[in-house]
Amino acid sequence: QVQLVESGGGLVQPGGSLRLSCAASGFGFSRYFMGWFRQAPGKERELVASTRSVGGSTSYADPVKGRFTISTDNAKNTLYLQMNNLKPEDTAVYYCNTRTYAGLEYWGKGTLVTVSS
Repeated sequence: QVQLVESGGGLVQPGGSLRLSCAASGFGFSRYFMGWFRQAPGKERELVASTRSVGGSTSYADPVKGRFTISTDNAKNTLYLQMNNLKPEDTAVYYCNTRTYAGLEYWGKGTLVTVSS
């Protein structure tokens, strides 16, 4: 059974840090795209950061550049998002996403990040 499980969300003060994790299981086929999306209340889901399996290139949305870092641990089948200098506008549910060469797309159930003093 294919599964993506996020963890690491929580309440943090402005300027603080969190590291999100996304554990993948059940994938017997190659994935070419892994990313983090977020959805704030009343807003559309948006891509925050992504990485490609070929070449390991990364991409970030402008609002998080210089503050967030996406990384992978292939031995653990885990995707990470290190978030530093968090701002109230980073408050959202964060979702892990992956896409395969077979044209399939999978989502985790999300983890809530709240940035507030």
